Amino acid sequence: MTDFGGLSPLGTGYWAKQGEIGDPNIILEGLCLRLRDAAVPIDRGVSAIELRHAERAANERIWEIGTAARETLYAHGHGATARRPLQEAHRTGKWIFLWLPGTPDDAYHIVPELKAKGYVHHVSIPVVLLNGMRNGFTFATKNPMGFSAQDITVLQVVLPALAALQEILAVHRVLREVTRMYVGHEPHLRILSGDVRRGEVLRIRAAILFADMRGYTSLTSSMSEGDATELVNQYYDCVVPPVHERGGEVLKFIGDGVLAIFRAEEDKDTESCQRAFAAARAGLERTAARNAAGPDTQFRVGIALHFGRTAYGNVGSGGRLDYTVIGRDVNLAARVAGLCGALDRELLVSAAFNERLKRVGLRSLGRHKLKGLPEDEEIFEP
Repeated sequence: MTDFGGLSPLGTGYWAKQGEIGDPNIILEGLCLRLRDAAVPIDRGVSAIELRHAERAANERIWEIGTAARETLYAHGHGATARRPLQEAHRTGKWIFLWLPGTPDDAYHIVPELKAKGYVHHVSIPVVLLNGMRNGFTFATKNPMGFSAQDITVLQVVLPALAALQEILAVHRVLREVTRMYVGHEPHLRILSGDVRRGEVLRIRAAILFADMRGYTSLTSSMSEGDATELVNQYYDCVVPPVHERGGEVLKFIGDGVLAIFRAEEDKDTESCQRAFAAARAGLERTAARNAAGPDTQFRVGIALHFGRTAYGNVGSGGRLDYTVIGRDVNLAARVAGLCGALDRELLVSAAFNERLKRVGLRSLGRHKLKGLPEDEEIFEP
């Protein structure tokens, strides 16, 4: 058997000595350095994976000799027209070898950069995961002789282990990011830690924010589905970022409604209410700025703030569960949001919320009947 300088084909001995390493940058750098120890003259290594993310399409981790590995993220549509050797490798299903001194600069987008840095030989290796994601590796060398036949054999021998490791890391990343996108930051952590049984709930205290677009149905009644979707996304862009920026958690998009919470740690009721209040005001300011820019369709937002207790966790039936907050106080927040239209106000606050935020100087609008709730509620506004 060929001696690879102590490098196990599966890499198990090396990684076991290093302990459990979860940082893909460290893994890529360690891989390239161990291959160099095995006399494979790698001066540049790249791991590329597709992502399943709302804003990012793919990432690359690039290691070059003498530097630490670094990650580059690519937005959807970025470089869509660029010709890449790894794309060609996926199209053909074969490894793509580039002898750079004889490769025209316009053959692939990266050729001029590689030549400028002194690379001589470049290999692109496609990896297709079980879920269809198209990933891969590329390696380059400055060795004047390029990669030898034995160097390529080493890469072929270790590739199954590399592909398996890449799949594990990529799928775990997809699982984390997709669950976070659809259920929020804390719920996704709880779900992935095993909190997946119906009825597993926490009782929490929180400032509750409920927002909706005023007159959404009439605004969109004559719009196409695409235009209506674009409008509601613009509304979300006004309301959601201020919540995240102030430590809140958006739990639900309910048509044009947004349900968010600001959890109150022990003895920090006022702080959670201050964060919720600031998020609401910032959301309204963003809406005003958007409307002032003069788009064809203007919209208004109604936001309700309340403080109370909720059950936070899994509800549903059978194998279909939802991670949300439920309880009287959530219902009350939704009903107060409904008053925004009836009273023609942008921001309304419950008595419980006002009690924790008195120094802001909210004024009372009197007591109001809230649908489905037995007692009238005193309502406040800035």
